[in-house]
Amino acid sequence: MSDIQVGLSSERPIKDRVKVAYTILAEQGCCGPSEDSKLKNRGYTPEELIGLPESVLAMSDGCGNPTALGAMREGDTVLDLGSGGGIDVFLAARKVGPTGRVIGLDMTPRMIENAQANLARLGLVNVEFKLGEIEYIPLAPDSVDILMSNCVICLSPDKDQVFREMFRVLRPGGRLAIADEVALKPFSSEERADPEKWCECVTGAVTEADYSNMLRQVGFENVYVKQIHRTMESGSGVFSAFISGAKPLRL
Repeated sequence: MSDIQVGLSSERPIKDRVKVAYTILAEQGCCGPSEDSKLKNRGYTPEELIGLPESVLAMSDGCGNPTALGAMREGDTVLDLGSGGGIDVFLAARKVGPTGRVIGLDMTPRMIENAQANLARLGLVNVEFKLGEIEYIPLAPDSVDILMSNCVICLSPDKDQVFREMFRVLRPGGRLAIADEVALKPFSSEERADPEKWCECVTGAVTEADYSNMLRQVGFENVYVKQIHRTMESGSGVFSAFISGAKPLRL
C-alpha cells in the first residue's frame, strides 16, 4: 500500500467526519449479499458483476455506474477519484485491457487496504491504488485519459480545487465519466454546515447549473449533466446524475 498522503483541505471538520464515515463503511461493509439489486439499480448489469468478489460488491456505495458512460477505450489510463473498495476500478480495468492502466485514489487508509486485498484476489496487473485526497491528486500533469468518480465529488468542501486538479491531470482531449449527486436547489449555509448531512451525500451537492459552470470555468468543454434517477430518500433535495466533459485538445 502506498503511504503517500498529499495535501490537506482547510475544511477539516467536514473532511474528518467524511473520513470517519468511510472508515466505518470499510470496516463494516455497505450492501449485503441480499442487496445486489441496489447495484443493478445504479446501472450495473449482472454480466458486469460476474467474477467480482463479494468483498468488492459490499464496499460499493456509489450513485451510478461511471464505467457505463462509454468513454473508455482499450489502452486508456483511467483515474478513479474516491475509489473505495474498487468496483469501478476493476470494471474499468476490463475495458482498457492489458495495455491500459487504472488508478484508484482514496483518502481513507482502510479503504485502500480493502481495495488492495480485492486486487490480490482478482490478480489484475493493470491496476494500482494510491492514498491521497482528491483536492491534491498525486499524479503528474497530462497523465490521464479518463477521469471517473462515483458519488465522491459531492463530499468535497472545495470542489473548485477538485475541478482544477482534474483538469491538470487530464491529457488534452481527456474525458470525464462521473456519477454524482446534484442538488435540486442550493442548500442553505446552515444545512451545508452539518457534517453528518455531507456524509449522506446530500448537502455537499451543488446544483446542475453550478456544477456545469464550475467545470467550464476551469476549462472543460462539452459539459453536460444528465439525471439518472432521483435519490431513494424522498425529500433529500438531490438527484443522481452522469456528468461528462472534455479537456480541449488545444489550450
